[in-house]
Amino acid sequence: MWAPDIYEGSPTPVTAFLSIAPKISISANMSRVSIVASYGGTLQQIFFFCSIASMILGALAAMAQTKVKRPLAHSSIGHVGYIRTGFSCGTIEGIESLLIGIFIYASMTIDAFAIVPALRQTRVKYIADLGALAKTNPISAMTFSITMFSYAGIPPLAGFCSKFYLFFAALGCGAYFLAPVGVVTSVIGRWAAGRLP
Repeated sequence: MWAPDIYEGSPTPVTAFLSIAPKISISANMSRVSIVASYGGTLQQIFFFCSIASMILGALAAMAQTKVKRPLAHSSIGHVGYIRTGFSCGTIEGIESLLIGIFIYASMTIDAFAIVPALRQTRVKYIADLGALAKTNPISAMTFSITMFSYAGIPPLAGFCSKFYLFFAALGCGAYFLAPVGVVTSVIGRWAAGRLP
């Protein structure tokens, strides 16, 4: 619940660090634990529930935001759920999809938070202010649009590949409820992230 306020109030480099570093660290440590020690069905169900809760919260909460940085915070919450999908499978395919998802998420986040300071210099703070960005700075507008479409998981972009691998790993491990929930929340997230471009 504190993430959108921190994203909005912190300097952009701090926000980018808070968005990327903890996810990489937690995913690396949890992957190490899952490779060394297998966990039972109860713990796997807890991971499935946490993954579903993160995806739903991230998708639904991003819909009501009006500022530029706050949907990025909720998208970060949703991406934790997507990445946790790969971990909660408990298979090698799940860990591989988790690593692909972390790499693609980190690349998208670095790109998004590299553009946000340029938006702040042009006095863009609200989503409604992005309409004039294509006229004032078309290269930033195009780059930001491609990044947000990748966040949303539009097919030829890297975000789609990340979610595809994660959901495919979920189906491979028998999580037949987790993958459709991920697809539905991804569609809801497309609307929320699609407002930015």
